[in-house]
Amino acid sequence: MVEKRRVFTREYKLEAVRLVMEGKQSVAEIAAALGIRADMLRDWKRQVEGRPRAAAKDLFRGRGKATSQEEELTRLRRENEKLRQERDFLKKAAAYFAEQRR
Repeated sequence: MVEKRRVFTREYKLEAVRLVMEGKQSVAEIAAALGIRADMLRDWKRQVEGRPRAAAKDLFRGRGKATSQEEELTRLRRENEKLRQERDFLKKAAAYFAEQRR
């Protein structure tokens, strides 16, 4: 039987990392107490390290939720492609009408 994948909230992950960073217990001990794998907790810690607190909202997005920058980039790429298609269409239309004029 397949075990259902567990989903952890951002707050849960940040709290687990905070416990590790306090340094009172080892990563393995904290992971065992929380019922998670130690390597998963280490990964969460790596993601948090070196990030300013203001960037914490972009951590652990999960479920494919894009950041505002990624959403804007996707929107701009889509718009850029649409504009290219319109430009190409107008080039072809201009060439067609220029031929008919002759």
